[in-house]
Amino acid sequence: MARTPSNMLPLGTKAPSFMLIDTVSNTSYTLEDLKGKKGTVVMFICNHCPFVIHVNPEISKLGKEYKDKGIGFIAISSNDVINYPQDAPHLMKQKAAEVGYSFPYLYDETQEVAKAYDAACTPDFYLFDENLKLVYRGQLDDSRPGNELSLTGIDLRSAIEALLNGEQIAEDQKPSIGCNIKWVTS
Repeated sequence: MARTPSNMLPLGTKAPSFMLIDTVSNTSYTLEDLKGKKGTVVMFICNHCPFVIHVNPEISKLGKEYKDKGIGFIAISSNDVINYPQDAPHLMKQKAAEVGYSFPYLYDETQEVAKAYDAACTPDFYLFDENLKLVYRGQLDDSRPGNELSLTGIDLRSAIEALLNGEQIAEDQKPSIGCNIKWVTS
């Protein structure tokens, strides 16, 4: 199991725009369509990564918990589906239903969105404020597959709570750890 860390995009970075297909609704959405009134979480995930499978219960819970509080959640899969067919769009739709995502699960076929966000691993988490400026990037929490730590979402949850309460978000943020994004090779 690969252990690739986040690249840690600089805080204050403006969220790169995109238009991608939601595999659940088969509808194209832009970042502007999906952003939350008070903030937006963008997550790079995939179906098969053990790190994502491990955090799925918590990201599903967070999406539901903060939906009515003005925080938009967006999941994106950018993996090469030729070499990793388990991450194909029709299976993304099944996974979203299976784990109870209440947010769009977008497919980044060209991998341009992952590159624009400097995403490196799955899961990779980004929290943007109401102006789409990056205020948090890093891990969900310290829990990893097999490390016996409880899945709490405390790192991302604390950043969301601080954003909602108008409080300063600590700049000392731990990178996420996960499987590397499966880049298309020529």
